[in-house]
Amino acid sequence: MNAKAQSLSRRALLGAFAATAISAAPTFSKAAGFLRGGGDIRKIHMFSGRSGERIRMVYWLDGKYIPEAVSEISHFFRDWRTGQVKQVDVRAIDIIAASHNIMDASEPYQLLSGYRSPQTNKMLRSRSRSVARNSLHMQGQAADLRLATRSVGQMARAAASCRAGGVGSYASSNFVHMDCGDVRTWGG
Repeated sequence: MNAKAQSLSRRALLGAFAATAISAAPTFSKAAGFLRGGGDIRKIHMFSGRSGERIRMVYWLDGKYIPEAVSEISHFFRDWRTGQVKQVDVRAIDIIAASHNIMDASEPYQLLSGYRSPQTNKMLRSRSRSVARNSLHMQGQAADLRLATRSVGQMARAAASCRAGGVGSYASSNFVHMDCGDVRTWGG
């Protein structure tokens, strides 16, 4: 069996396992802090209006990140303007997943912005004062997200309850920024 077939078989097996194990996963794991609600498996469910792509996958299982899943998430988070990919910090993925779990949301997050190349960040900064010069988006440590069934306030409170990074509320643009940098909040 070639490597691609093995990867697909492994993914199919993990997906089948996840479908049966998710309902049995504990509501609160024994992991510290923001990972409560993560259970013995961690999953991410998102779509991108920019690329039309969707991801729904287990990325952490039995105490270990699944490298292929993290790579696929990194590709999904790529700078859609340039096509550049940067490895997404797993702490950011954990915050995003834990926030989703805390809200008990079944719909996928809409990813508005994941990784940003320095060129993209510079261009966006020239158009808006709210874009940081040294944005954590350029480090693969941030995402701007939206949920149709949750308010910006609900999303921000869920992310802030993780006490694991930055949470920015952008009510007028209907999205929340989540990052794995210093613990802080802004916006309203």
